[in-house]
Amino acid sequence: MSSSIMGPPCSILFLLLLLVARAAARPLYPLPSKVDNGERQPLQTSRPYNIAHRGSNGEIPEETAFAYLRAIEEGADFIETDILSSKDGVLICFHDVTLDNTTDIAHRKEFADRKRTYEVQGVNTTGFFTVDFTLKELKSLRVKQRYPFRDQQYNGKFKIITFEEFIAIALDAPRVVGIYPEIKNPVFINEHSYWEITSDKYFDFIKQYVVGIGPWKDTVVPAVHNYLQEPTDLVAHAHAHNLQVHPYTFRNENQCLHFDFHQDPYQEYEYWIQKIGVDGIFTDFTGSLHIYQEMTTPPHPKDGGNDDHVMSLLHKIALLVSPYEKV
Repeated sequence: MSSSIMGPPCSILFLLLLLVARAAARPLYPLPSKVDNGERQPLQTSRPYNIAHRGSNGEIPEETAFAYLRAIEEGADFIETDILSSKDGVLICFHDVTLDNTTDIAHRKEFADRKRTYEVQGVNTTGFFTVDFTLKELKSLRVKQRYPFRDQQYNGKFKIITFEEFIAIALDAPRVVGIYPEIKNPVFINEHSYWEITSDKYFDFIKQYVVGIGPWKDTVVPAVHNYLQEPTDLVAHAHAHNLQVHPYTFRNENQCLHFDFHQDPYQEYEYWIQKIGVDGIFTDFTGSLHIYQEMTTPPHPKDGGNDDHVMSLLHKIALLVSPYEKV
């Protein structure tokens, strides 16, 4: 469970579940899986977590089954998704409230009359909204790459997946893989300033419900004209409250790198992991981060299992969720 401090526009994300398991790979609650939950390689804890931001979406259209499978293959410790709902109340893995930017909805004539204008975070927004489509209708659409500068060859090949299918992908992995689901709550955060949500009082409050925060990286280390400035004390401050820090989002493309890193994503990883001391990284390129970590910090041979860190984290999560268990 983690709380995420967003960049502009300011909003906050609340994590619903952190799926961490021991070597036996048993989840906290029964969840859908096609495979036997036998002995599997446990979650590594000897280096910062490789968190697949919407899957390996630097290569594959975001939040599709293939994007998550590729991320797991490339070494992700956690797979992250955004949660929205269909018209008939099924939870789906999708980032935008509208379908326009990452599906073929514009070419689907049978849905032409579904375009609507709603107020979203105080702004009138026009488009095809997920909440106006049933799951069956959403499943008929095909997902496409968000950014034109990325590989377009997979456009139109993959469907939107449900949250249940997302969970099953993690459970069916050949090793323990955590899930990092997010639900946005912009109304809450828009009523609070950045300084309020990084204060001692706020951190003391959220640590009752979360194990970490996921800040926009430019709130940890500000940038001016694409050059890094002096780091803030956010990481040290969070660590003092026993909260992990997982900044977002790390991307390999030159236009996404600060000039300080000289067009080299490995320099960016080095800076954030070695100098800033973060506990995990949200990345669109899980393979790159995994290669960097394999070169610099090979996993400890006794990673996971009875590791004190894993047991401490599991114990904390169990305490967090116990008030919500059914009697």
